[in-house]
Amino acid sequence: MKIKFWGVRGSIPCPGATTWKYGGNTPCIELRTKDPKRLIIIDAGSGIRELGNYLMAHDLPEGPIKADIFLTHTHWDHIMGLPFFTPIYIPGNQFTIYGPVTFEDETLKDIIGGQLTYRYFPIRQDELAAKIDYINLKESIIDLGDGITVKSTYLNHPVLCLGYRFEHHGKIFCTAYDTEPFRNVFCTDPNDPSYDEGMAIEGEIVAAEENQRLFDFLSGADLLIHDAQYTQEEYESSRLGWGHSSFEHVISMARDINIRKLALFHHEPIRRDDEMDQLTEKYCTKQDKIEIFMAKEGIEIEI
Repeated sequence: MKIKFWGVRGSIPCPGATTWKYGGNTPCIELRTKDPKRLIIIDAGSGIRELGNYLMAHDLPEGPIKADIFLTHTHWDHIMGLPFFTPIYIPGNQFTIYGPVTFEDETLKDIIGGQLTYRYFPIRQDELAAKIDYINLKESIIDLGDGITVKSTYLNHPVLCLGYRFEHHGKIFCTAYDTEPFRNVFCTDPNDPSYDEGMAIEGEIVAAEENQRLFDFLSGADLLIHDAQYTQEEYESSRLGWGHSSFEHVISMARDINIRKLALFHHEPIRRDDEMDQLTEKYCTKQDKIEIFMAKEGIEIEI
């Protein structure tokens, strides 16, 4: 499997002179297999525009483009690039879009296609030339054929969000963003009038079980791309409940579950390249046989 980063920022695109080194586009990852040749795309943030341009120049001359697109969730920064993905306007191209939906009365097609209405965009979804199928996804195991299996699990984010585990020829590639550690949502202060000892104990048990379930899902990955938007100090001071993780938590977890390569991902949009360099120097050291690196636009990893 070969993985390439086309967008690595979280929340909002932030291109410019201070972000060129790591990149300013929101999430989009390209996954290709060689035997046989398959194309999978994870998320359709603003980075998918450049991926589309690449596919038009390098893939389309060899024949129609066919790909599976897996969306982690439907927040704006993860779907905003799809209307600018040129291959969806080309007859003969085929795409299957998988993703979770938070409200049962809305389909994935309704949510994604909602961008393609005249009030937001000059082209409507019905006018797209490529064949596009939408599949509403829950926790599941999908056999894509050609020896490729995709497993999905729920993450901890303010909207329904999925982590993915791709397996092919004995290699494992996982994604876990946007997410933060599960924690006890019940009051744990005995002096608080709302404190209930039974609920507090049960909350701790459930949080620990959910965290362990995610650890088991990611365990043994040859490459893990994980949300690491904040430092632990930032997270604890004002970001609890925002649905993003700290560098310290992610690195500690990766060490415990036998991850071989760890890509720190979904970078805070206000961080400049010089600040990212400082964080790279602090966190991206080889620890217990784990190769740790900051995700950058254009980087390719083969596993």
